[in-house]
Amino acid sequence: MSIISFFKDAGEKLFGQKAQAATPAAGATESDPAAIAAANREAATAIEKYIASLGLTATGLTVTYDGARATATVFGIAKDQATKEKIILAAGNIHSIAAVDDKMTVDQSQPESQFYTIVKGDTLSKVAKQFYGDANQYQKIFEANKPMLTHPDKIYPGQNLRIPPK
Repeated sequence: MSIISFFKDAGEKLFGQKAQAATPAAGATESDPAAIAAANREAATAIEKYIASLGLTATGLTVTYDGARATATVFGIAKDQATKEKIILAAGNIHSIAAVDDKMTVDQSQPESQFYTIVKGDTLSKVAKQFYGDANQYQKIFEANKPMLTHPDKIYPGQNLRIPPK
């Protein structure tokens, strides 16, 4: 259980105008807490639907969103460590999310993966070389990040990826 940071301005664009209005930068004021709460609920629902659209499930999966802090919090019990990490990454690799507060647990304890943030010029082969010493291990990273990744060449700066243990 921890807070994982993400690049707020990178990722899948899910939120509509109401959810974006929940952030102080977009002009929301503390004088309308009901509107802010509604926008946060709408954003949380959008995140949950996105996670479900990727085929990622967990018992009791619940997401909350705090627009003022640009933080999503995920709760639930994942079947394994990989599913838990994919849910966290799916939530965090959304535009306007700066952090994910991980409140999830797993049924089957396994070693945790590392997270890596893609920078300009990165390829999965380059990342595999850095973490495994072998560029040909890029497929392991690609497989570990499905269904968020649909092709090994479709990564972008600011995106966070799982790097499974050797």
